[in-house]
Amino acid sequence: MLDIKFVRANPDIVKENIKKKFQDEKLPMVDEVIEYDKQLREAKTRVEYLRSQRNTISKQIGMLMGQGKKEEAEEAKKQVAEMADEMAALDVKEQELTEKVRKIMLVIPNIIDDSVPVGKDDSENVENERFGEPVVPDFEVPYHVDIMEKFDGIDLDAARKTSGNGFYYLKGDIARLHSAILSYARDFMIDRGFTYYVPPFMIRSAVVTGVMSFAEMENMMYKIEGEDLYLIGTSEHSMIGKFIDTMLDESELPQTLTSYSPCFRKEVGAHGIEERGVYRIHQFEKQEMIVVCKPEESMDWYNKLWKNTVDFFRSLDIPVRTLECCSGDLADLKVKSCDVEAWSPRQQKYFEVGSCSNLGDAQARRLGIRVKNKEKGNYLPHTLNNTVVAPPRMLIAFLENNLKADGSVSIPQPLRMYMGGKEKLEPKK
Repeated sequence: MLDIKFVRANPDIVKENIKKKFQDEKLPMVDEVIEYDKQLREAKTRVEYLRSQRNTISKQIGMLMGQGKKEEAEEAKKQVAEMADEMAALDVKEQELTEKVRKIMLVIPNIIDDSVPVGKDDSENVENERFGEPVVPDFEVPYHVDIMEKFDGIDLDAARKTSGNGFYYLKGDIARLHSAILSYARDFMIDRGFTYYVPPFMIRSAVVTGVMSFAEMENMMYKIEGEDLYLIGTSEHSMIGKFIDTMLDESELPQTLTSYSPCFRKEVGAHGIEERGVYRIHQFEKQEMIVVCKPEESMDWYNKLWKNTVDFFRSLDIPVRTLECCSGDLADLKVKSCDVEAWSPRQQKYFEVGSCSNLGDAQARRLGIRVKNKEKGNYLPHTLNNTVVAPPRMLIAFLENNLKADGSVSIPQPLRMYMGGKEKLEPKK
């Protein structure tokens, strides 16, 4: 969310940014919110004037009564009453205008960084860099569910009966591998100086609207019936939300956090839910990284965060690349974002396994997160988030890249301590 003062002073910049995001239907909102803001400020100024006049006249009433000027005192009382009525009406108007301003400001997109390529949608995202050599083996790589089934490691039919499409049972070595990857991710981030958290998996609506746009919320979040609670789509929601209405001391920055959680998503949209597979599903688990920092440090942290994910995947012998998200593919709160994509030997292309985002001060403004600085004055921090790893999607990349011709799957050194010392998995079917 932008500062209304910035919008008021830079309407052309705000409009140009909207055009870069191909959201021209929002252009009239800029002039509209500026007009509402003008009316709101005028109402506040009028209230301040009336309050000052009322206080002055109220003091005079006692003096007039003491001087026996009853008629003049009654006239003054009438003026005070009229002022009180006008102030009450203005108070209602202020509340209405404040709500109108906030409603529009919540949907005007954040100003994207100058380095973001302009494009309409994810088809125009730009590859940045590749890490590791993509390999296409000289044997056929089966579909990921077929690989898992050879290890007797997945049951989609039973999950379909209990929960419907988009759910799964993992079992045996595949379930253990799933947990091993998350345990390794946890320790990987702790070793890099991040504090480990297990957050609440449900959050209130005030936090939801603070951390994401309405469009994202509608397409992602599950609402708990009869409660002011939503199931989280990622632990970033809880982790940024923990700072709501907080005044941080500057000495406490940066906050570097890593969190585990299950994630729940509707996955509404063109992609839909897979009937047979675990790439796009309603429920998964994830290790996330979150940073709250000084504004001048946020781009340095952005680069550190995506590099953490690259290093994690490369430590497991999985080739990856980074893909810069274009303007039209950025969610409204984001200043800059890139996807980390893993190599799929079966498809012979890369697919998304994580996303790194710099949201500037948008989340801090919505949630009321401030930083105390006696010399320069209090300010809004910047917030960032990035996926460390999100199995079972990551399992697809892991199994395909570590599959051998005999059907076994090799286990890289970092995972072996979490897999009981096993060096490879042998198929059971």
